[in-house]
Amino acid sequence: MIIEIKKSIKPIKYKNAISLLEKRLNEIHDKKNNELIWILEHKEAYTAGTSYKNNELLDKSIKLIKTNRGGKITYHGPGQLVFYFVIDLNKRGKNIRKLISCVENTIINTLKEFKINVFADRKNVGIWYKSKSINNIKISKVAAIGIKVKKWIAYHGFALNVSNNIDAYKKIIPCGIRGKEVTNLVKIKKQKYNNLSEILIKNFLKEIKN
Repeated sequence: MIIEIKKSIKPIKYKNAISLLEKRLNEIHDKKNNELIWILEHKEAYTAGTSYKNNELLDKSIKLIKTNRGGKITYHGPGQLVFYFVIDLNKRGKNIRKLISCVENTIINTLKEFKINVFADRKNVGIWYKSKSINNIKISKVAAIGIKVKKWIAYHGFALNVSNNIDAYKKIIPCGIRGKEVTNLVKIKKQKYNNLSEILIKNFLKEIKN
């Protein structure tokens, strides 16, 4: 199975990216194109999944982009690595749960290579980091996952916070989860994250073949 790998250097508008993903989905369904992994960064945008509620938008002045992906409200912007894919589950046993595990393992195993331990939570979808201080354990989200399946072809993907503006999340209840914070890799561990996208791609391709 050939999977095309695409990387965009300039930030991409959210709606333009989704249009391209949906076009590719139809082409895959019609057997006219290959599956896709697309690494990019978005211009600043707040997007809402199919299960969001109005009270999760704290700043009513925000222009919210409604999408057909799963999940609630999240933020995209500079300093965040967005990993989109269009993957044909018809060739992979039509197993959505396995694809989600593949995404979770990709992020977890990639961050292990940077000496950062994170975990998945089935109740609160995403990837989380646990930090400990005196008399306090804090759990913060470092990656959001949102997937849509159409014609048994999965698209959208995940967004990993690298060095993005965490204050942007104060305007929403991120992913509809109250009482938990959002973090990024630079806040967790100040180091260089060279080749992060390449390692994510390597681990995703390994997981998707299993």
